[in-house]
Amino acid sequence: MTTMAAATLLRATPHFSGLATGRTFLLQGLLRPLKTPALPLLCRGLAVEAKKTYVRDKPHVNVGTIGHVDHGKTTLTAAITKILAEGGGAKFKKYEEIDNAPEERARGITINAAHVEYSTAARHYAHTDCPGHADYVKNMITGTAPLDGCILVVAANDGPMPQTREHLLLARQIGVEHVVVYVNKADAVQDSEMVELVELEIRELLTEFGYKGEETPVIVGSALCALEGRDPELGLKSVQKLLDAVDTYIPVPTRDLEKPFLLPVEGVFSVPGRGTVVTGTLERGILKKGDECELLGHSKNIRTVVTGIEMFHKNLERAEAGDNLGALVRGLKREDLRRGLVMVKPGSIKPHQKVEAQVYILSKEEGGRHKPFVSHFMPIMFSLTWDMACRVILPPEKVERGCLSLLANRRGMAHGLRGGSPHPACPKLKQELAMPGEDLKFNLILRQPMILEKGQRFTLRDGNRTIGTGLVTDTLAMTEEEKNIKWG
Repeated sequence: MTTMAAATLLRATPHFSGLATGRTFLLQGLLRPLKTPALPLLCRGLAVEAKKTYVRDKPHVNVGTIGHVDHGKTTLTAAITKILAEGGGAKFKKYEEIDNAPEERARGITINAAHVEYSTAARHYAHTDCPGHADYVKNMITGTAPLDGCILVVAANDGPMPQTREHLLLARQIGVEHVVVYVNKADAVQDSEMVELVELEIRELLTEFGYKGEETPVIVGSALCALEGRDPELGLKSVQKLLDAVDTYIPVPTRDLEKPFLLPVEGVFSVPGRGTVVTGTLERGILKKGDECELLGHSKNIRTVVTGIEMFHKNLERAEAGDNLGALVRGLKREDLRRGLVMVKPGSIKPHQKVEAQVYILSKEEGGRHKPFVSHFMPIMFSLTWDMACRVILPPEKVERGCLSLLANRRGMAHGLRGGSPHPACPKLKQELAMPGEDLKFNLILRQPMILEKGQRFTLRDGNRTIGTGLVTDTLAMTEEEKNIKWG
């Protein structure tokens, strides 16, 4: 990918902030009954013998609910399953079954992304309910990474809030191109003009982040009314309109079935008497029962065989790109594996520790850093389902520009700067600077080799702030000096 092409793509998916999660979900039939009550509900589902085989009779699409904490994402997810269950298109999942971890129930918020399955007349969906709380943006990042489209939930009595912006930025960053909006809690607002103002504000926000704000479907309703069977106009009918909009506005993506399979591991579960299950969304290729595979990343290189595959309680002989699945692997213990590993066809790809990348540095207004950063700055890189500390290595040509930018910030002619050249007596100014709002090409060195390839997207975060979004333009060999970097 050329520098210009990468920069153009980054500008087309600008402003961003981070996304991720551990999946506690899917498989239900690879296992025998479990006696451990502490396992999450969807994991306990793995203990039930699978009775059905998944029939691929409809296009499969991955969607998710995003938005600010307590705006009703989980309530809407439960309402969708309730309404579709009446026609046989889903199994009704109560709110408590979706927010199933003890801490989630105690706090009334979603911490890890949860996953449910349902079907409309036109499609089969895997739905991810992403956490909205600011403390769990890391989990949200992983949750949205495999999505084909999003449902942005905004409370009518609040309007867009901080995590509304952040989630929308993150979704745009990882390449989610289609969003449908559900203005929730309309039953709590008596003034219709307020709802109209909220809709207007949402459309402006969508346009700001590179979406087609004027064309985006916006449905007004109340997920709680739908869940409780009250006020059909705001409840049942609004959810039906939402599902129609998702069916028509979010296109069925083109899946890459030709390349060797690649499965980023989102969760690992131990099944007594059966073995270990890894879960995730197949990025590309086809995975079949009996396939040999490698698990790479985090200094691991493990070979094993896939002995069973399931998707939402149903057996699969063959999983395709886009499927949200669980795979039973032979001869491995849960402690051998972790989220962030990548399951691949043996020999098809290898981890890299150094890459060249085109990166857009978020401006202060976009939620990024207020100040520039220099070479050897150490953010955290998020990609696929992994995150890893890395070092920024800015190119030499940034030295003079960095000096000039720093001096400009100090109002110009200080420290003997004349005629646009840095003064040799100013060694502190002879450092590279990456300014907020810039599109830059630079190298990144990771603490450990991870799965990275040309065209792969990633996010850079510093503390609780997303500072940049990028594309890998090349993979590079480490120099001897770089191999000896001390990470502390």
